[in-house]
Amino acid sequence: MMASVAPERSDVLGLGQAVVISDELELKAKKYLRGENAGLEALRDKKLKGQLSVKEKLYGQSAKAAAKAEKWLMPSEEGYLVAEGLEKTRNINQESIVREVDLLSSRKPFDMILPELGPYTLEYTSSGRHMLVGGRKGHIAMIDMITMDLIKEFQVRETVRDVVFLQNEQLFAVAQKKYPYIYNRHGTEIHCLKEHGKPLKLQFLDKHFLLASVNSFAQLHYQDVTTGEIVANYRTGLGRTDVMRVNPYNAVIGLGHSGGKVTMWKPTSVKPLVTMLCHHGPVTAVAFHGGGHLMATAGMDRKIKLWDLRKFEVLRTYAGHAQTLDFSQKGLLSTGNGSHVQIWRDCGDQDYQLYMTHNMVKGYQVGKVSFRPYEDVLGISHSMGLSSILVPGSGEPNFDTWVANPYETTKQRREKEVHALLDKLQPETIMLDPRKIGTLEPPRRKEKPTKKDIEDEMEDAIEAAKSISFKKKTKGRNKPSRRAKKKEEEIFKAKRPFLEQQREDGLPAKKQRISEVELPKSLQRFARNKPS
Repeated sequence: MMASVAPERSDVLGLGQAVVISDELELKAKKYLRGENAGLEALRDKKLKGQLSVKEKLYGQSAKAAAKAEKWLMPSEEGYLVAEGLEKTRNINQESIVREVDLLSSRKPFDMILPELGPYTLEYTSSGRHMLVGGRKGHIAMIDMITMDLIKEFQVRETVRDVVFLQNEQLFAVAQKKYPYIYNRHGTEIHCLKEHGKPLKLQFLDKHFLLASVNSFAQLHYQDVTTGEIVANYRTGLGRTDVMRVNPYNAVIGLGHSGGKVTMWKPTSVKPLVTMLCHHGPVTAVAFHGGGHLMATAGMDRKIKLWDLRKFEVLRTYAGHAQTLDFSQKGLLSTGNGSHVQIWRDCGDQDYQLYMTHNMVKGYQVGKVSFRPYEDVLGISHSMGLSSILVPGSGEPNFDTWVANPYETTKQRREKEVHALLDKLQPETIMLDPRKIGTLEPPRRKEKPTKKDIEDEMEDAIEAAKSISFKKKTKGRNKPSRRAKKKEEEIFKAKRPFLEQQREDGLPAKKQRISEVELPKSLQRFARNKPS
C-alpha cells in the first residue's frame, strides 16, 4: 500500500509545481503582450475574423516564449523598496537600507572627502568594475570598485573639465585646460588631441570607436580613436554649451543650448538632425533612457521634462531644477541640484513619481550623478569629493558576459577588444532610427517635369524629326510637296506625346507655329502669309 501511495503524492506535488510555474509565466507574459485582446465577437466578416484570431494566437504564443526565455536566461530579479502602510519610500534613509542589506552590499556606499582638489566629476566603465575620477584642479584617479583598490592616481597640474573611458579601462580621455589628452591606466600620456581645441565635454561612442567633444567655440568634433582621423568638425551655431549626452540606442549626440533648444547630431550631417525647443531658458542637463525612446531635460525655467523621441512630444512636465540627470539600466531617473539628490521611478505609462531622496552635507554642491551598471548604486561627485549611495532596483541584476563582464580576465578582455574592432560600425550607420540599416530604400517618386522641361524636350524632338532624311523614290513620287508633307507628319508624331501629357496635367498647350517647316524656294510663293 505504501508503494502505491507515494507516486500519487509525487504526482500531486508535480501538478502543484506545474500550476505555480504556469501562473508565474502568465504574469511575466503580460508585459510582452500587445495590450488587450481585440473584441472579435462583433465582427461579421468571417475571413477577417479568422485572420485576426490567428494573429492574436501568435502574439500570445510569442509572449509566452519570451516569458519562458526570461525565466531561464534572467534568473535574478530586481528588488525595489516597498513601503508598509502609510509609509513613503522617499522617507527611507541610507542608514535604514544599509542595516537591512547583505554584508557585501553594505560596503558599497561610501563618502570620500577631498576638499582641496574639487569639484569632481566621475565616470564608470560599461561593466561597472572601474570608476574614473577627475578633480577640477588636476587630480585624476582610477578605482577598482569591487576590491576598492586604487589602481592609479596622478596630478596633471591643469584644469580638468571632464573625463571619459574609451573602449575599456585601459585607455581614458581627459578634457584639460587647452586640449583633450588620452592616457593609459598607468597614467602615461598617449596622445594630445590639439584639433579639438579647448574642450568642455567629452563622450565616447563605443560601437563606432569615436571620441566626440564640444569646445568653447561651440564646435563639435568626432575623432576615430583607431586611426586618429578627424571624422567630422561642425559649428553648432547656437553658442557655447557644456551640456552633452550620447543616446545609447542610436549613438546620436544630444546638445543642450542656452536658448532652451536641444539639438541632435550625427557625424555625417552638417546640420542637426533634430532641433527641439524644450525650455524657456538655458538647458542645464540632458539624459537618454537606455531604450533610446525617452529623453529627460532640465532647464533654468525650473522644469524637468520627459520627451517621447518617436514623436518628439513632451510626455510629462515636473516642477523642479536639476544641474545633472541620469537614467539607470532599469529606468530610474536621478536628479541632482545643490546638495539634494532625488531618484524617480516609473509607475507605469511613463508616469515618474518620487522614489528616493538623499541630502548631502549642507554646502556640498552636486556636480554629477551616475548610476553604476549592474549594481544598485548611484555615484555622486560633488564640490567636496565623492559619494556612493544604495538605490534598490536601479541596476540590471543579470549581466551578459559577452557584452559586459565585471569579472573578465586579461585574456577575455583582449579577445573582446579584437571582436569589438572587427565589429566596428562606420559613422554612416549613426541615424535616428537604426532599424533602417539593412532594409531596402523605398523607391523614390518620379518628380513631375515642369512646363519648361516639357517644352525643351518637345523642341529637341522636333529638331530630331526635322533632321530625318527620306529615301529618294521613283520619278513622280519624290515631289517637294510630298517630302514636305512627310516631314510635317514626322514633326506632328514627335509633338503628339508631349501635347497629350500637357492636356493630362492641365497645362495650356503651346500654340503651334504656323510655318514649322521651311518650304523649298520653288514653293515659298504658295505659302500662306503670316497674319499681321
